[in-house]
Amino acid sequence: MSAAPPTCPPGKALLAGKTVLVTAAAGTGIGFATAKRAVEEGATVMLSDIHARRLSEAADALAAISGTPPLARICNVTSEDEVQALVDAAAREMGRIDVLVNNAGLGGYAKLVEMTDQQWAAVLDVTLNGTFRMTRAALRHMIPRGRGVIVNNASVLAWRAQEGQAHYAAAKAGVTALTRCAAIEAAPAGVRVNAVAPSLAMHEFLAKVTPPGLLEDLARREAFGRPAEPWEIANVIVFLASDYSTYMTGEVVSVSSQHP
Repeated sequence: MSAAPPTCPPGKALLAGKTVLVTAAAGTGIGFATAKRAVEEGATVMLSDIHARRLSEAADALAAISGTPPLARICNVTSEDEVQALVDAAAREMGRIDVLVNNAGLGGYAKLVEMTDQQWAAVLDVTLNGTFRMTRAALRHMIPRGRGVIVNNASVLAWRAQEGQAHYAAAKAGVTALTRCAAIEAAPAGVRVNAVAPSLAMHEFLAKVTPPGLLEDLARREAFGRPAEPWEIANVIVFLASDYSTYMTGEVVSVSSQHP
C-alpha cells in the first residue's frame, strides 16, 4: 500500500533577494517545480528550456502564481554559444546569478547490446556535457564575484544499477564526479557546488519514455510505495541553494526512500 503524498509546505523566504537560473524548467518535472518553489521562496527567477511553447506556458504559470512574469530564454545546453548567451543574459537581466540549477537531462530506455552510438552520445551530451557547459559558464561569473551556488540534478542511478539505463547512469555518474571536482575548485572563491540524486519523481514526460509497468514496479520498491512528487525534490534543491546549507559543497544528496 502506498502512502499519500503530503501537502507542499508554504514558502519561508529561504531565497529572498536571490536570483536563480533554472535549465529545463518547462513542462511538469523537477525543473518547473524548482522554479516554482524558488519563486515561492522569494527569488527572482529566469527559466530556460529548449522547447519554446512549453517555456512560454511555464512562464505564464509562474506569472499566475507570483503576479510577475519571470524572465525566460530558449537554450539548448548542447550548444556552447547558446549556453554562454543564456548565462550572459541572466547576469545582465537579473543583475547577477546567485544560483544556477542544472536540471537539463535526457533519458530513454535501451539495452546496452542494442544501444546505438547516437543514443549513447545524445544522452551524454545533454545530461553530462550540458551540465559541464553550464557549470563552466556560471563559475566564470560566480568566482570573480566571490559568491554563488550551483545545484546539479544527478540520480541514484549514478550508483544503482537498472536495466536499459547504461547511458543515463553513466551520464549521471559523471554529473556526481563533476559536482565534486567543481566544488573543490570553486570553494576558495566561496562558491558552492552540490547535487541532488532523486530515485523516482513522477511527471508526465517520464511516463512517456518509460516502458509500461516499469514505473509502477519502481514505485513499489520505494519505502513509501510511491514516487516522489517533483516539488519534494525541488525542496531539497532549494535547501542546497539557500543559506541554510552554507557549509555544504561537493555533496550529492540522495532524495530517495528506496529500501534494499
